[in-house]
Amino acid sequence: MIEPFQDRAPSGAKLTDYDKAHIKLYMRLLDAAETGAHWTEVVATLFGVDPSIEPLRAKNIHDSHLARARWMTGAGYRQLLSPDHW
Repeated sequence: MIEPFQDRAPSGAKLTDYDKAHIKLYMRLLDAAETGAHWTEVVATLFGVDPSIEPLRAKNIHDSHLARARWMTGAGYRQLLSPDHW
């Protein structure tokens, strides 16, 4: 399992410390989406949340983190490359 995570990933237009700490998770989510892995398997594997026990929480965790991972590939990476953020 990864570092402690929030139930909802950040959603603003600014790169956060949370994003930096979870870059590897974001990449794994993108890989899983690209290969067509089912979200229930992904959230169980990457977050340790059982979607059969907590279906709404599991879905929210997965969807918000995948959305943030996609944001990182479109915009957030620019901030990540800036020396001001390290």
